[in-house]
Amino acid sequence: MTPASGPGPGGPPATRLHARHRAVMPEWLALYYREPLELTHGEGRHVWDAQGRRYLDFFGGILTTMTAHALPEVTKAVAEQAGRILHTSTLYLDRHMVELAERIAALSGIPDARVFFTTSGTEANDAALLLATSYRRSNQILAMRNSYHGRSFSAVGITGNSSWSPTSLSPLQTLYVHGGVRRAGPYAHLSDADFTAACVADLTDMLGQTHGRVAALIAEPIQGVGGFTAPPDGLYAAFREVLAERGILWITDEVQTGWGRTGDHFWGWQAHAEHGPPDLLTFAKGIGNGMSIGGVVARAEVMNCLDANSISTFGGSPVTMAAGLANLTHLLEHDLQGNARRVGGLLIERLRAITAGFPAVREVRGRGLMTGIELVEHDGSPSPEGASLALELAREEGLLIGKGGREGNVLRIAPPLSLTVAEAEEGATTLESVLRQVQFTLAGKERP
Repeated sequence: MTPASGPGPGGPPATRLHARHRAVMPEWLALYYREPLELTHGEGRHVWDAQGRRYLDFFGGILTTMTAHALPEVTKAVAEQAGRILHTSTLYLDRHMVELAERIAALSGIPDARVFFTTSGTEANDAALLLATSYRRSNQILAMRNSYHGRSFSAVGITGNSSWSPTSLSPLQTLYVHGGVRRAGPYAHLSDADFTAACVADLTDMLGQTHGRVAALIAEPIQGVGGFTAPPDGLYAAFREVLAERGILWITDEVQTGWGRTGDHFWGWQAHAEHGPPDLLTFAKGIGNGMSIGGVVARAEVMNCLDANSISTFGGSPVTMAAGLANLTHLLEHDLQGNARRVGGLLIERLRAITAGFPAVREVRGRGLMTGIELVEHDGSPSPEGASLALELAREEGLLIGKGGREGNVLRIAPPLSLTVAEAEEGATTLESVLRQVQFTLAGKERP
């Protein structure tokens, strides 16, 4: 394929675009790669850049292209709805909004569920915090260490990851709890059962020291930005038992874990279901397959607690709702959760096998098509440099991945849920080559 445009005055097109970006965008707006990439189109599990090079996409626009790039059902739904009417707002009835809400409410597992649509996961978590604090008449929130819940003022106030928390100011009093990271921290040496017991004891002790009524615990079943870390199954069920005794709500942040990505479950909270479903559930990213959809599900008593009027100008727009409905229908009809379990399981085991002899790889972890590879230096300390190098090398070899973790040393792998076995094998082979080169570099040797 020929490049979309050729070089001209001022350097190659990508370089010129990067300069223009830097001139008008905030300095803190992160870009991947030393030479940032302009993606122009995609199909299936592949994307192309402005120079016409094809990449296997193992990150899906931060876990957002959930089913496939240019999925025909979604593009058709968007085009047909755009041809009718683009916007109405929530002041008017919208058939697609009602139908999508009905399906999400039924799938959520929350009894007598109500659904409010937003435009992003950040806004969904913000709405959940508004509901929980209003319902409980308290601004006290429990959050997990190493967590991330968005970039709004309130969401930053409950983010337990310093790399993504630019201010200590907050409208909330946030209390951070142990448990989101299994292989680090003071309880890392314990068995799963003892780890859970210690975290529950820590939670109970903390609650005994709080003044007033804690509103809610908000937790990601698998921490996304935090490096795809997760507690033992059942930990949040054990937390739920303690919280329920005190009337404290449980908010599950399913922005990255929802819609079957973990393979074993449709929602991440279902790995912690012993004491019932959460009170609130937030979602975004994958449901729109790239369209801006977020939302919060809550039991009616909680959702209806607000005593003032509210609307959403853009949440639940006709176009995004049509896209979400088409995307969810495709996901369910093609059992993409089952595909995530089967192909994701193969990919994780393949990655574990190829990195077994690599001292630079501390752990390959994950579930379904949500895999993290944690990189360390020769002394066992986190290696953000290794992760950055892996990102660059993977791009050179035609593979797009992400990175995260508290120290920025975890590779994040989350392809569309329609990933084939052949594509999983191709990606694993590329990652083997990449990690072998990273291994040599971290050992102070020349890259092979």
